[in-house]
Amino acid sequence: MNKKFIVINGVMGVGKTTVSKKLYKELENSFWLDGDNCWTMNPFIVNEENKDMVLNNISFILNNFLSNSSSKSVVFNWVIQSDDIMNEVLSRINTENVDVYKITLMCAKEELIRRIESDVRLGLRDNKNVERSLERYDMYKAMDTIKVDTTGKNIEKIVEEILGLVE
Repeated sequence: MNKKFIVINGVMGVGKTTVSKKLYKELENSFWLDGDNCWTMNPFIVNEENKDMVLNNISFILNNFLSNSSSKSVVFNWVIQSDDIMNEVLSRINTENVDVYKITLMCAKEELIRRIESDVRLGLRDNKNVERSLERYDMYKAMDTIKVDTTGKNIEKIVEEILGLVE
């Protein structure tokens, strides 16, 4: 039986981290990596050197998770906004004997705005996050991934839907 590599992407604020954290706990012998943890720096600087460093960090960790003899599933979430970025990540991963599931979380724009504004009130995001997420929203719709609509669904229902796709 092949291992499962489940990539969860979506626009900022859609619920990737929350869903992935719950999902990996529901899977037997699983590992989870939030790609943002590979790019924790202050100040946050986007340049070619840092982008390459992050991709190296991500691929190193994911390959170690997948090669671990006890792993059956690996969940990875990150803000992957194009097929080019997705393909770059996947090209660095050893997917021999691994089933890859590329899943994009989507929700209605109105719900996305409410979620991000709630995070702003909690001090988790800033006001510019709404604008940035809406600017990139359509990019995710165009990707070659399985779309999971999270609008009006609780975390348990979303995770149940994803489990149905990968089991």
